Amino acid sequence: MRLDLKRLKYLTFDCYGTLIDWESGILSVLQPMLAAHGVESTPEAILHLYAEFETRAEQGPYRKYRKILEQVVRDFGLRMGFDPTAAELGSLADSLPNWQPFPETIPALRKLGAQYGLAIISNIDNDLFAFTAKKLKVPFRTVVTAEHTRSYKPATPHFLLALERLGANRDEVLHVAESLYHDIAPARALGWANAWVNRRRSKGEFGATLPAKSRPDMEISNLKLLVARVLK
Repeated sequence: MRLDLKRLKYLTFDCYGTLIDWESGILSVLQPMLAAHGVESTPEAILHLYAEFETRAEQGPYRKYRKILEQVVRDFGLRMGFDPTAAELGSLADSLPNWQPFPETIPALRKLGAQYGLAIISNIDNDLFAFTAKKLKVPFRTVVTAEHTRSYKPATPHFLLALERLGANRDEVLHVAESLYHDIAPARALGWANAWVNRRRSKGEFGATLPAKSRPDMEISNLKLLVARVLK
C-alpha cells in the first residue's frame, strides 16, 4: 500500500494505547487489586492476560465497554482464584477518566490539526470518551466509538462509519494506531494507509493487545516522529 502525503486530508487515531497511556492506566488498577488478593504477577503477565480477557469479552453480542471491563476483572478473579467485589468490578471503567495522554500527544495533535482534519476511532463508550476528550484539548471532526457501531475493532464498521462521516475517500485518510491487531490489520485490509505507533519497541511483545502480523505503511515510536514525517 502506498502512502501519498500529497493526497492526505485526514488523520484518524485510535485513542487508548495510541494517544492515551492505557497500559499504565490498566496496571494502576490491576496490580494493587491482585496484590490485595495475594496474587503475585509481573506487569507484562497482567497485560498479556488483559489482552486475552478483553478480546474474549468483546466477542458475541455487543455490550458496552464498561461491561467489557467488568468482565475483564471478573475473568482475572476466575483465573487467579478470587471473587472481585462490586467496587473492584467497576474499578477499571471508573479509573479510565484519569488515564493520561502520552507526553507528546497534545503538542502533536495541535500541530497536526493545523493542517489535517482529525478524527477518533475507538473501542470505547461515549460517556467514557467524553472525559478523555477534555484531556486531549483539541477538536475532532468526528469521533466513532463502539457504542456508535455496536461492534469492536478489529471489526470494520468503525472505519466505514468514520469514512462516511468525514465524507472522505480512502486515499485521503491515514489511520494512526498502536495496535496491529485492533487497527493496523483491519485498516490495511480496507485499503487505508496506516501508521503504526510502536510504543513497545523497547519492550517487545504486544502488551495489552493480542499478537498480530501486519505490515504497516509507516512505523514510528511516538507522535512527535509522526509530525516530522507528515508535516514536511
